[in-house]
Amino acid sequence: MVFDTFAESLSFFFWSTFIISVILGIVVNKTNFCTMGAVSDMVNMGDYGRFRAWLLAIATAVFSVTVLEYMGMVNVSDTFPPYRGNQLIYAENILGGIIFGIGMTFASGCGNKSLIRIGGGNIKSIFVFAILGIFAYYMTNPFPDSDKTLYSLFFYDWLNPLAVSLDSKQDLGALISNGDPTNARLILGLIVTAGLLFYVFKAAEFRSSKDNILGGIIIGLAITAAWYTSSNIAIVADESNYSLVEYYDEWDMLAEDDEGKPAVARTLNSQSFTFVNPIGQTYGYIKDSFDSSLITFGLISVFGVIFGSFLWALMSRSFRFEWFVDFKDFLNHIVGAIFMGVGATLALGCTIGQGITGLSTLALGSIITLIAIIFGSALTMKIQYYKIVYEDEASFAKAFITALVDMKLLPASMRQLDEV
Repeated sequence: MVFDTFAESLSFFFWSTFIISVILGIVVNKTNFCTMGAVSDMVNMGDYGRFRAWLLAIATAVFSVTVLEYMGMVNVSDTFPPYRGNQLIYAENILGGIIFGIGMTFASGCGNKSLIRIGGGNIKSIFVFAILGIFAYYMTNPFPDSDKTLYSLFFYDWLNPLAVSLDSKQDLGALISNGDPTNARLILGLIVTAGLLFYVFKAAEFRSSKDNILGGIIIGLAITAAWYTSSNIAIVADESNYSLVEYYDEWDMLAEDDEGKPAVARTLNSQSFTFVNPIGQTYGYIKDSFDSSLITFGLISVFGVIFGSFLWALMSRSFRFEWFVDFKDFLNHIVGAIFMGVGATLALGCTIGQGITGLSTLALGSIITLIAIIFGSALTMKIQYYKIVYEDEASFAKAFITALVDMKLLPASMRQLDEV
């Protein structure tokens, strides 16, 4: 995919992103693919169907990305965000993942699910979108007339020193190889894929679930398609081929003026789907009066998913407006949105961004984040469940301790409430 001008290449980049995003929105809505719902089904009903669909999406993405990387057809090492970066921010992965897991439980879904619900007419998710976007934006961008961000004010001083600098990239292949990680990445990718597929398809009930299978495969392929297109766009200039970010770095030498120049270079790196940071980018785009230099892959993907979900809602006649049940429901969604905006920014991604896209690179930070998200969400659901069942009898402390006992993290002798 080689183009004569930067404008043509950027246009193709955005249009291909939009098309893939629309497909993603249609499929997620049609199949009811929901990562928070997957955790809820496991915790509350012992149903692993949607969790297996999630794992199938991971397996599909891991396999296709692993093979394409081995063939030199995708770049998943120098990416935005830097999943395989040399610095392992494990403390931020853990804390951010837990916070995000709590938030998506309160908000009834992750960032991607909020976009799907907006497309289906859910007014509650518009509030979640707005609050999440504001907090995600100011986690990495300074407040007006200030050089401070939410991250610098509340997290930098005590979390940043905990980061570990590695001698290699942080993906599993690079960590176990002594030199060139190419073969190790391929072997590990195939092993992980085989293990996930064995677990996913050993359940007869899942094998008969067309929607779960469709959702898992198409979502995994959508992740891969975005990696492929963002890795393979080039511009011919001075008889050489430049990637988008390479052209940006040489802009003064190659371009006649600044017309059409994006505001930030890193948003031109190879990338795939993640949704919390892009929702924050959307807030910045609106705040800065729709400055075209702020249009990014992430911004396009947000509106593509919403539009795809909207199309399916119309085709399936499922579009309907939905409002808050009561003031408590409103507060839960607002708190959830704040937690998601803060948590996903700390962890460098959400259930899609780290839980599928990041995992497709086999990055250690993505694995840590995914575990933390599932833990935070499952713990929150169990606490909520015990508070509902026991009402006034169950203090938060009792529900919390009992939830940890249920999760086998505390001995049974510490149980505060009878199991229900």
